[in-house]
Amino acid sequence: MEDIRITLIEDHDLTRVGMRTALQQRGFNVIGEAANATDGLKLLETVKPDVAIVDIGLPDMDGIELTRRFKQTQTESAVAAETKVLILTLQDNDDVVLAAFAAGADSYCMKDVSLDSLAEALRVTNGGNSWIDPAIARVVLHQARQGTPEGEASESKTVSINAAEPEYNQIIEAYPLTERELEVLQLIVDGCSNASIAEKLYITVGTVKTHVRNILNKLCADDRTQAAVRALRSGLVG
Repeated sequence: MEDIRITLIEDHDLTRVGMRTALQQRGFNVIGEAANATDGLKLLETVKPDVAIVDIGLPDMDGIELTRRFKQTQTESAVAAETKVLILTLQDNDDVVLAAFAAGADSYCMKDVSLDSLAEALRVTNGGNSWIDPAIARVVLHQARQGTPEGEASESKTVSINAAEPEYNQIIEAYPLTERELEVLQLIVDGCSNASIAEKLYITVGTVKTHVRNILNKLCADDRTQAAVRALRSGLVG
């Protein structure tokens, strides 16, 4: 069994029951459920799960506001075992995505995510990292490249996306990227496919795949999106 304690805050009964059953079948420990934000907030403060799956479209208070209030409560009480929040939604527009992260969400999944990907997102989130659905990764990467407008830093968590986190810098120092790998990484951040990278750099697709594999290994990244976010955070590319 997965040693990860999950709560579900979702107003659609069939969706909630389906997720609970699927997660339990995959070994997760679902310790509580709520059908609205008010009950959900009480549940989170009471059972203190490892990860809370929160739907944005709750009837009494949206999931973003719930997340903001809960994270504020955690900050004020200096809770040692911090609950992570994974937002689950059908909305992928820029304002909603950035508002979710600004509210303190740790990860963001679309509702059409596969169950295997949801399980992986829960593991990554529980491990203290952000899992960003590929469908909305472009929003986060764009924000990271543009930076946070002056005057918004105190209100928006998105500024942290730009931070050069110490562990990334240590990784880069231990396993420096070659000049060619940096070129490939920049094109990954720009959203280029392997075929497009190969065309731009006048190399084969096979060579591109080798470079991408080396980049992922050196940045300790699971996929291209995570590598791009880490590269932007550490200042490897602009």
